[in-house]
Amino acid sequence: MFFLFSDILPVLLGFRKKYGGIFKIHLGFSPPSIVVSDTKFLEYLLGSTRILDKSEDYKFLSRWLGTGLLTSGSSKWKKHRKIITPAFHFQILEQFIDIFDFYGNILIEKLGVEVGKESTNIYPYITLCSLDIICATSMGTKVNAQEDSESRYVYSVKEMCRIIIERSLSAIKMYETLYRFSKDYKKEKQALDILHGYTNSVIQSRKEEVVKSNNEDHFSSEDDIGRKKRKTFLDLLLQYKKDGQPISDEDIREEVNTFMFEGHDTTASAMSFSLYCLAKNPDVQEKVIQELQAIFTDDKDKPATHRDLQEMKYLEAVIKETLRLYPSVPIYARHVHEDVEYDEGILPKGLTIGIFAYGLHRDPEIYPNPEHFDPERFTLEKQAERSPYAYIPFSAGPRNCIGQKFAMLEMKSVISKVLRNYKLIEVLEHQLVLVAETVLKSKSGIYVQLKKRNF
Repeated sequence: MFFLFSDILPVLLGFRKKYGGIFKIHLGFSPPSIVVSDTKFLEYLLGSTRILDKSEDYKFLSRWLGTGLLTSGSSKWKKHRKIITPAFHFQILEQFIDIFDFYGNILIEKLGVEVGKESTNIYPYITLCSLDIICATSMGTKVNAQEDSESRYVYSVKEMCRIIIERSLSAIKMYETLYRFSKDYKKEKQALDILHGYTNSVIQSRKEEVVKSNNEDHFSSEDDIGRKKRKTFLDLLLQYKKDGQPISDEDIREEVNTFMFEGHDTTASAMSFSLYCLAKNPDVQEKVIQELQAIFTDDKDKPATHRDLQEMKYLEAVIKETLRLYPSVPIYARHVHEDVEYDEGILPKGLTIGIFAYGLHRDPEIYPNPEHFDPERFTLEKQAERSPYAYIPFSAGPRNCIGQKFAMLEMKSVISKVLRNYKLIEVLEHQLVLVAETVLKSKSGIYVQLKKRNF
């Protein structure tokens, strides 16, 4: 259910219109599943502590991500969620603001070559910027994705995403015994050797630094010019001990890889669709510019501070409205591992429940004129009128996205930097062709026209 065919979104929307917010479907030879976009059911499901396991469809990620936060069962997930939650404290996130700015500046430079062209597919540029950011913040390393998009590491990330998608869509490759005879199986092994080898080497290097320093407070010490050293996601995992025992290297690798996987493609999707929506809605773009001018006056190059990003209220509403129309993960799934009572009925053991965020966000009873792009839907007053389970781009409840605050800060930083440097113009002949792969993408690219802005 996590990986879907390219035409599944309009098909499911049609089913939703015909059958309502809860309906049963059969996909191939799999047992029947139910697809849910009903707020009452979602409040129960996402708020439940008994239905926390992800569906079987996440299995194609296992050799890459192991059993990190995304794919782990409820028992391990609960344990690791407690360990990892402090890594997303605002004081930690604040340390990453200059990383967002640094790689955002490289993005601005790269986009400069596109100024004046009739159209530019911004998605590849945004994806590489996001990959740079996530590697710097999760592991404290530079992969230079924007400077070297064909590096072995960057290529391996792309290759794994491609293989996972193709396995999910192939009647042959989805079966492990048959998949092992395919060329992709060999390519996957090669990609994983590079990805795991890289992560393992970074973990080992970081651990050796601790031994050399012989300083328990190593990770909070100062750098060469007196600034407090930044704690990466990896550093915080290496610091953790319970009853004197650290987390295993394998568990650390799984969580770092999970954060890297979840944190680059999803934000890249959201940022690209946001820029597309701003190009299509020049009146909205102008309101964002007015907000940015109030924050930065006439200095388009001033690095955004944490406070500056917090003040971007209207831009946040733009991003939220984008994620309503184009949720990065349009459908995700849970697995019921025991019979559970619900509404005088039973959710049987073994049932897969697909959470259809894309359909929920287009419910005209919740969002009048749902295809219309309107950031005003996300004023505090309008949000208070809706169920908190009517908007779930980051899921909801105990197993919601742990990195959503990180993602919002990154998106505000990068999008605001693009807007301070470039005017976005709609490419009239361009039409999105949405496909639900590992994340929501456009098969036809995401094209805008760029023009230098006098900020």
